[in-house]
Amino acid sequence: MVDDPNSTPRPTGTAPEPGTSPGDQPSGVVALVRLAVVLVDREGRIAQWSRAAEELFGHRAEAVHDRPAAGLLPAAEPRSVPGQAGPGATGRRRDTFTTLAELTSDGAAWAGQLPVVDREEHLRDVLWWAYPLDGPAGRLLALAADARPLRTAGPRLALGERLLPFAAAAGALGGFHRLSAALGAAGRPVPGTLAAVLPGAAERRGPLLAALARGGLPALRLDPSTVLPLHPADPTAGTAHAAAGIGRRYPTAQQRTARLGPPAPPEQSAPGRRPAAGPPAAPLPAQREAAADRAARSDRPGVDLTTGGVPTPPRGGTTIEQTTVGPSANGHRLHPVDPAAPTAPTAPAAPTAPITVPGPAAAAPPGPSAGRFGPFLTNGHAGEQLALLNEVGGKVGTTLDLGFTAHELCRVLVPRVADFACVDLVDGLISDSELPAARPDDDTMLRRVALARNESAGQWDHVLAEGSLVAMPRRTPPGMALQLNQPVLVPVVTRDVAVDYAAALGGPELVPVVAGRSMLVVPLSARGTVLGILKLLRLPDRDPFDEGDAATLKELAARAALSLDNARLHRAESRVATTLQRSMIPTRPPQIPGVQIAHRYLPGDSRAEVGGDWFDAIQLPGSRVALVVGDVMGHGIHSAAAMGRFRTAMQTLAALDLPPGQLLRHLDNLAHKLGDDHLATCLYAVYDPINRTCELASAGHVPPVLVHPDGTGELLEIPAGAPIGVGGVPFVAKTIDVTDGSMLVLCTDGLVEVRGGDIGAGLAALCGNLIDPRQSPEEACDVVLDRLHSDDRKDDVALLVARFDGVAPSEVATWDLTVDHREVGRARALVREQLAAWHLESIGDTVVLLVSELVTNAVRVARDRVQLQLIRVDKLLVEVSDDNHNLPSLEPAEQLGETGRGLTLVTKLAERWGTARKAVGKVVWFELPL
Repeated sequence: MVDDPNSTPRPTGTAPEPGTSPGDQPSGVVALVRLAVVLVDREGRIAQWSRAAEELFGHRAEAVHDRPAAGLLPAAEPRSVPGQAGPGATGRRRDTFTTLAELTSDGAAWAGQLPVVDREEHLRDVLWWAYPLDGPAGRLLALAADARPLRTAGPRLALGERLLPFAAAAGALGGFHRLSAALGAAGRPVPGTLAAVLPGAAERRGPLLAALARGGLPALRLDPSTVLPLHPADPTAGTAHAAAGIGRRYPTAQQRTARLGPPAPPEQSAPGRRPAAGPPAAPLPAQREAAADRAARSDRPGVDLTTGGVPTPPRGGTTIEQTTVGPSANGHRLHPVDPAAPTAPTAPAAPTAPITVPGPAAAAPPGPSAGRFGPFLTNGHAGEQLALLNEVGGKVGTTLDLGFTAHELCRVLVPRVADFACVDLVDGLISDSELPAARPDDDTMLRRVALARNESAGQWDHVLAEGSLVAMPRRTPPGMALQLNQPVLVPVVTRDVAVDYAAALGGPELVPVVAGRSMLVVPLSARGTVLGILKLLRLPDRDPFDEGDAATLKELAARAALSLDNARLHRAESRVATTLQRSMIPTRPPQIPGVQIAHRYLPGDSRAEVGGDWFDAIQLPGSRVALVVGDVMGHGIHSAAAMGRFRTAMQTLAALDLPPGQLLRHLDNLAHKLGDDHLATCLYAVYDPINRTCELASAGHVPPVLVHPDGTGELLEIPAGAPIGVGGVPFVAKTIDVTDGSMLVLCTDGLVEVRGGDIGAGLAALCGNLIDPRQSPEEACDVVLDRLHSDDRKDDVALLVARFDGVAPSEVATWDLTVDHREVGRARALVREQLAAWHLESIGDTVVLLVSELVTNAVRVARDRVQLQLIRVDKLLVEVSDDNHNLPSLEPAEQLGETGRGLTLVTKLAERWGTARKAVGKVVWFELPL
């Protein structure tokens, strides 16, 4: 049906947005665009997620609020093709908000294209405007717009201070395929239309307005010589008005009772009507007068619809008889159903007849008595309907993709049955693959998943696009069909009805658009649950919908709903498997000084992204990093579950800071205790950026490749060992020296296996001049996958690339201390002197205090040695090591006496701190920002 406009202008003469003045409105030509607004706070969490962001990315605001922004919205390479699903198939996943933060790290705003992966794993071509923030306002303000409709149909343009809109012609400016995001000149005031969509109260928008003015207002570049200022669509337009203006035409049960009074007693009912149980209630005087007036205006008893009225199930379990509407000489009457017809139950089970909203008497199609419901078909009409049902059975539900199935249904119906068709499904089904437990009500949100329309120019410009969220109150025909689970038929939308519809859809300017059309809304119900609604429209040049159409389309919708529900169940199963896989592998590499890391994972089964390959990067004391790549033999969920156990065990053992050979030995022993039948190959490497060494051990895994700074690749010869789970085989480690600027490439055999050949051919290709050391690890991953990976491979692929940059000796200070309490004073002096050399006197007092506490604790428990180390990178890392393996613990404050304050001070003053066991002894460390 007709829905809320995607962007509705403020009518002439209305007041400006709160907090703005008429002078704030733009003049000249501007572009009106649906803008999504996202605010990331200082802690890196989502502080604001607008309704447009829900529609564009699929994540609901209540689900993402106060959630870390990192990892929420994966980004794809800008060269990826928009609209193609499955970015996981390319493996080129990044993080959108991390990327935007990097692009604005110099303090300047950024505008451009960055495709992202929405909640449904679909690639969305998105234009971004990112503004860095500082202070309590947050860390990042991001504005986003869907680029696909802008590039295909052009932006909606507006002219003048009142933003009167007009459509852009596709060929007007040479097409819109070159449309891109841009920034206006800095220092311009922020117009009220843009300020109104910013998060927070008006008095708290100051920092956000300042950031926009400082960075440049958002704009659209149509071609090299044409740049238009960008303004958001009216933030008050849309589904907020969906509950207004329809109450007179579709009253609630309480409104109807107040207007019409209780039903007439049995002796006043039409012949053949079933009498009500129990003695009739005496009508009130006002009700008697209303009944007499109705009898005087009609030769047949019934309910007058001149004031509006549509039957709804009453509360308390009372049933009402199914009704339909037919013409009469005196106006539109609501007539009772034949006694043999079944009645509608209170529960939303699908009844036998549609609710028919009155249209003009002259427009009602000829046919039998309105009190009967039947097909009333001739043989030719029946044959056509059977052919339609047969076509639906063959063309709808050919895949298990929910959105594709909905598109198939719409394409079958347009233009054969209707001029416009759309499928709106309950948003919980789309967002969570689970249906809400409660029945649909006025607060139920629907998401438009598919639509089809004829090519009549200008007839459907106001219709909501796919992906939009919309509310369906019960007072509207779609809400009635959704909540009552039965078809709703509007043969012709008359002028007076169009006024009410237009009020709900955004404004009186839509009256000419909706008037004269015929509408049919059919619920999509499967297995006792309403999934959504199918809405159909016919233009005035076609015959309006009738009861025969409603009967046929009800059967069609029932078949299509089963296909949609099957797709929903398949999606839920695939989502469980995908969630399992993603919960077990990291989504983004850690930021560790001295090393840059990038990784990729490609599933062997594109239908279920699960497998046994994994990778990991674990930060160790002393700025060291452990690099892991493993491969559980086999495929499917069982292999993924075994991989999760191996990865968890690996992280636990790595926290003990064991040498690589010992760690694999412990992992093999643990695999036998778990009693798992799975075997796994594994490669474990520890890189020390200070000493510039790398220690590696292998458990039957593919050897790694070391790319030297000159671009030559070397296949490292490491004792192979046996896979984890075999048992009884030693694991021998090897230590190599690495040069700054070299890269280590670790992968699973799925990358280097060549069909019809052996693994050596793939390794030889990997050792060739494939990787340029001047590239970043992200670029190196892309090059390796582009050259070596092919779509016909059935094995999983895990790839990890690490670039070794090292930490300069001038940034490291290490001192060996004796086990003597007098060394505490010496440690304080050494630290203060080193901080002065590094020009870090501003944090000197805090560092000296914390070092004093930790060295005191270490001297108290150590036997032979204590070591103090300071590392200056993007932060100050302080480590105190000793040869006692017992880890210190943080005691409750009420139990503290004269001693035991050290860790409490560290907790309060340091940004991060922790403890870890080493091969001999332990280390206690803390970090302070510079």
